[in-house]
Amino acid sequence: MNGYQLTFYTEQNRKHGHETVCEWLLSMVKSLGIRGVTVISAAEGIGHAGARHAAHLFQLADQPVQVTMAVTEEEAELVLSAIRSERIHLFYVRFPVEFGMLGDDLPSEKTKRLSLFHRAQH
Repeated sequence: MNGYQLTFYTEQNRKHGHETVCEWLLSMVKSLGIRGVTVISAAEGIGHAGARHAAHLFQLADQPVQVTMAVTEEEAELVLSAIRSERIHLFYVRFPVEFGMLGDDLPSEKTKRLSLFHRAQH
């Protein structure tokens, strides 16, 4: 499948209303039916205004965060439109990608599953 990888950059402490921008993004994309979103916390970074942002030993509020997803062209437009309509100041990168799933989602019935409390199951 062809589409886009959208990556949004924010800080752990940035708010939109009563929740963080990261939480808002996750809720919004879930409401659009988009799955497969990853949040990555970084050790440090330099923001668009040139300020250095970093996770500190006792406080993670200024920690840089990335929210990344692979979406179709239509989904990308829905996500970007939702952010625009909320007037959220947010840096993003969008670039074309090919994406899909490999392998089986369900384990074979013949696969042995081990448990700490039970014998191997067939």
